[in-house]
Amino acid sequence: MTETKKAEILNIADLATYQENAVVSSQILRAETGNVTLFAFDKGQELSEHSTPFDALVQVLDGKAEIVISGNSYHMGAGESIILPADKPHAVIATAQFKMLLTMIRA
Repeated sequence: MTETKKAEILNIADLATYQENAVVSSQILRAETGNVTLFAFDKGQELSEHSTPFDALVQVLDGKAEIVISGNSYHMGAGESIILPADKPHAVIATAQFKMLLTMIRA
């Protein structure tokens, strides 16, 4: 894992590039209490349904996605955010190429 530069201005979305038929991730910050991860999804790629014991914040930086939480579908675009509730099943589907920043805080 390459450490993200600190005390420098970053364009977070540029830290992960799209790859054909893939989901690319890059961990921006990692600590015992939580982490921040950047994802770049090619169109049609997804994270299958799962749950986590912590709330997580999804921020869509580029493109479009469908976020499914407990069977409810949310269509999102750049600049929009949603909180994934702890212990609730959720999935992420790229309806177009898209990038998201995922912030999870363990509490």
